[in-house]
Amino acid sequence: MPPNADIGSNLRNRIVDKSTTEIDSDDPATKPALRSLKGLKGTEVAIEGVIYDIADFVHPGGESIKFFGGNDVTVQYKMIHPYHTNKHLEKMKVVGVAADYEPEYKFDTPFEREIKSEVFKIVRRGREFGTPGYFFRSVIYIALFFFLQYTFATSTSFFNYNNWYESGVFIAIVFGISQAFIGLNVQHDANHGAASKRPWINDLLGFGADLIGGCKWNWMAQHWTHHAFTNHAEKDPDSFSSEPVFNFNDYPRGHPKRRFWHRFQGVYFLMILSLYWLSMVFNPQVIDLRHAGAQYVGISMENDFIKARRKWAIALRASYLYLNIYCPLINNGFNLQTVGIIMLMGMSESLVLAVLFSLSHNFEHSERNPTAEYDKTGEPVCWFKSQVESSSTYGGGIAGALTGGLNFQVEHHLFPRMCSANYPYIAPTVRRICKKHGVKYAYYPWIWQNLRSTISYMHKAGTGANWELQPLSGRA
Repeated sequence: MPPNADIGSNLRNRIVDKSTTEIDSDDPATKPALRSLKGLKGTEVAIEGVIYDIADFVHPGGESIKFFGGNDVTVQYKMIHPYHTNKHLEKMKVVGVAADYEPEYKFDTPFEREIKSEVFKIVRRGREFGTPGYFFRSVIYIALFFFLQYTFATSTSFFNYNNWYESGVFIAIVFGISQAFIGLNVQHDANHGAASKRPWINDLLGFGADLIGGCKWNWMAQHWTHHAFTNHAEKDPDSFSSEPVFNFNDYPRGHPKRRFWHRFQGVYFLMILSLYWLSMVFNPQVIDLRHAGAQYVGISMENDFIKARRKWAIALRASYLYLNIYCPLINNGFNLQTVGIIMLMGMSESLVLAVLFSLSHNFEHSERNPTAEYDKTGEPVCWFKSQVESSSTYGGGIAGALTGGLNFQVEHHLFPRMCSANYPYIAPTVRRICKKHGVKYAYYPWIWQNLRSTISYMHKAGTGANWELQPLSGRA
């Protein structure tokens, strides 16, 4: 059976009880109630307009499903369950039908079916999780991180330049980079559920986000929403999280979100990205785990699962502040020089993390309005196609070992629950099938080419150059 062979069947025409026995939905006594997506309870999720109660559902992937309680998770479900059929959904209890469900994206298209069929010939179904190489790489990066964490927190030689390796400048730079490696190579796969089939391994490694100044649960709220709606100007938190300092979105000329200083963002946006650490570490949203970007696009974060984790998020953030701000100040003096060393650490982490992420979806000719056809005609667009055309890939296996495979952003966005170690092997197949179906695949052999394209895009997005009349073309 091809992947998703029956995923497009009309789930609204059936209802299943807790034992998965089918019931005639035309029977008034058992017909599912019409509901609104806005009224979902914290123990309910909606998939393709069908509302399920997950309070007692034992999810094979662990409790992470409860993180999304209270939301329409159609796209999120499809993107992390690439070979599920509606038989899997029958394991959950149906409690209603959403009358206001209107899909912008469609699945089970010919492009999607072929790309999944061919990719799963390379990486067998059920074997797409962490490889021995992935875990070896993770152990190396974790060991490096803890060694440098101890060094940074206990060092009293920040201003001893007799031995360069003892100086605060050197320690700060390498420690900042080691934190970025945890973000790229360890927590990212884990919080996608891609490191292991065992949920506890993913949960444990996922706390790497908190070890480097972030927050596992806020990261999931933003990043999974980003994956579901990549480059969607109204639903992708990553597309507008930098506003009004600079715009990733290429808004039309005269748009109210344009500012005069955006004309210079091609010059200064990298400098602003170096301050990403500050906004991450001192983000007050760690207190209530209501991520502003995800909340803005309508993601509810008021379920009991999230509420129960607020105290742990606060404790983890307090420990980070103690080790990386309080201890260095106590050991090396409360002065501007020590503050500067701490900031150098944060900037080193920021530049590696934020710059690499900015390359992925902000480049010349990237798809900036993936649901344009839906806006015009009301016809849903292929989600798989939108993921390819809004992402880019650069480099190869070596870049993958350094970035956790995130240089293969096209492959990652197509298969976010596949371990990053597999991306170099499926990339040629993905490119071939994209070419066959006329789907634009952006590939840069070298990272500097992708960076140059990103800077050019940011400049044009800031000046509105893409909206100017193109001479002799007849196009505006």
